[in-house]
Amino acid sequence: MMNKDSKIYIAGHNGLVGSAIVRKLKQEGFENLLVRTREELDLLDQRAVDGFFAEEKPAYVILAAARVGGIKANMTYPAEFLYENLQIQNNVIWSALKHDTEKFLFLGSSCIYPKASPQPMKEEYFLDGKPEPTNEAYAIAKIAGMKLCEKINAEYGRNFISCMPTNIYGPGDNFDLDSSHVIPALMRRMHEAKMANTPEVVIWGSGESRREFLYVDDLADAVVWLMNNYDGKDFLNVGTGEDVSIKELAVLIKGITGFEGALVFDTTKPDGMPKKLLDVSKLETLGWKADTKLEQGLSSTHEHFTSTLG
Repeated sequence: MMNKDSKIYIAGHNGLVGSAIVRKLKQEGFENLLVRTREELDLLDQRAVDGFFAEEKPAYVILAAARVGGIKANMTYPAEFLYENLQIQNNVIWSALKHDTEKFLFLGSSCIYPKASPQPMKEEYFLDGKPEPTNEAYAIAKIAGMKLCEKINAEYGRNFISCMPTNIYGPGDNFDLDSSHVIPALMRRMHEAKMANTPEVVIWGSGESRREFLYVDDLADAVVWLMNNYDGKDFLNVGTGEDVSIKELAVLIKGITGFEGALVFDTTKPDGMPKKLLDVSKLETLGWKADTKLEQGLSSTHEHFTSTLG
């Protein structure tokens, strides 16, 4: 269990996941939280990160900082996705090791699994094939971060753990159409189409690929649970164990936004992995399970999105 008097550093606290983790920790009575904006601490700067750890010496570290994005962003900036995520991870993980962090949690991604992985994806299927080409750079970076924690655990006997969440969404998501993931992108485009009375919304791919979505507050709950209860060297999947097709998702979002036009699927654009569903039985057996239904989470996300439009 984490000591509530000890310092907890949440890297990436302004992001979708990091901000939810901060909210959850505060709800649980943790007050000694360390946070730094990008302007205050550039995680790409090794010297700056090491200096921060040398001065603050956090007992617990949760690494939620990363360069993230959907298919379009991953395909447009693969070099940046690989370089920046490797730099951030290496700087934070190694500084935590050097400066005696008691427990470290690395947040990976379900994209570490091979494109042709059997479904649902069990932890043991990891590295059994090549990653999905559209997010290969991001996947390789996440694999490296998870493996670095695993090797530190093995070599130094340190409590550095990892979890691999599925696709995350919720209040505070990125709604920029050039870099967002599928839920915020569809939500914004349908909202704007409704406002402009546009007759149709065009969606990349066939709509047949299937995805699993985890509400961000559920992930935050899982992260705090893992920090308090899990000390194993093996990474764990974090998800709902349920998936939907992109077409089914689009229909749900259409209903929530009130868009009344047509949904048109552009089959000349990539689908990504045909199916990406995590096997979450290990985590559920240990004692944690997601409880936010997709429709409920989408409604909360839409309410937050419209509230930011003024």
